[in-house]
Amino acid sequence: MTSAVAGELSAELRGFREVQTLAYECAEAVAAQLKPGVTEREAARMQREWLRERGVRDWFHLPFAWFGDRTAFANFRIPLQFFPTNRRLEPGMPFILDMAPVYKGYTADIGYSGCLGLNPLHDKLLSDLEAHRELLLREVRERRTLREIYEDVDRLMVRQGYANRHRAYPFGVIAHKIDRVKERRRSPHVFGFGTQSLKGLASDAIHGHRDGWSPLWSPYKFSDHPPQPGLWAVEPHLGFRGTGAKFEEILVVTDSKDPEQSAFWLDDDLPHVRRWAEERAAA
Repeated sequence: MTSAVAGELSAELRGFREVQTLAYECAEAVAAQLKPGVTEREAARMQREWLRERGVRDWFHLPFAWFGDRTAFANFRIPLQFFPTNRRLEPGMPFILDMAPVYKGYTADIGYSGCLGLNPLHDKLLSDLEAHRELLLREVRERRTLREIYEDVDRLMVRQGYANRHRAYPFGVIAHKIDRVKERRRSPHVFGFGTQSLKGLASDAIHGHRDGWSPLWSPYKFSDHPPQPGLWAVEPHLGFRGTGAKFEEILVVTDSKDPEQSAFWLDDDLPHVRRWAEERAAA
């Protein structure tokens, strides 16, 4: 991917930003409707319905919702445990909404952390995620290997007193590549993942294996290479005693020699970024 100044995005990057914005608008709209007694399955359905009403017909993955200690993936051992359950939301309980819609052929994968009422611990986790966003961008621009950056995120979490909860994902990934997807009338999915998106990820994995890179950003040897140009859905996930919080958004990596254009967050006008700005203004 060639470079682009963040304020002068290409038509393709504007397409990705449009679907990411749509997904975050969905998260905020659904979060505003959550109340005691709502289940994870109901919250996931609310996300699906909101996006379908606005033209989404395909998915990288169907929406997820996690409540309470499931935000920290407590005792998760197998992939099926990520799917929404009948866990009911309670006052003071944290929640995470995670969705990956495909819109007009463009993909986004976002994570939104919130809480039903006051929860000072959850507020602290959300605030401490800002340092991870800064670290990730800085070290990608330095062209550190994905594996090294992953380890530095781990070390920052330890210094902050948190557990790494993205390690619970398959292959322990903190991020994965995303790309455009061909639009089709029907959008079948397998185990919650869109077949078209899975084909694209598999194709990247095959080409990457041949060329010495992986579309999965993990702590393992196959991620021991600098970031590959393209779009990455990045999701650092903190956990502390049954409470979890994360963000997930698109990081753009280019082949530019200019550090500021070599990598940048696709959009800085996102709920978690606005929250941090408000916290600094109030300090």
